[in-house]
Amino acid sequence: MSVYVFVQHSVEDFDKWKAVFEEHGENRRKNGATGHRLYRSVDDSSQQVIVNEFADLDGARAFLADPSLQEAMSRAGVTSAPNIWVTEEVESERY
Repeated sequence: MSVYVFVQHSVEDFDKWKAVFEEHGENRRKNGATGHRLYRSVDDSSQQVIVNEFADLDGARAFLADPSLQEAMSRAGVTSAPNIWVTEEVESERY
C-alpha cells in the first residue's frame, strides 16, 4: 500500500523553490519515496501543493521528521507554514 504526503504552502519564487526541491530529492528517496507530483495555483503561482508518494507509512513519517526538510524549506523560500496531510489512497478512477 502506498502512502501519500500532501504538502500545501506558499513560496517566494517557484523557480528558486523548485531548484531546492530537486536538490532535496535524495532525502525523499532515502526515506522510501517512490515519486511525486507538483501542482501550483493557476491564479497565484506562489501557492503550491506537492504530493509525495512513499512505499510505507514509516518512510513518510521518517521523511517528515528529517531535520533537513525544515532547512530545505527555509532555503527554498517557503513563506507560509505548510499544511500537511498523510493519506492512503482509498479509490482511484479515471474518466
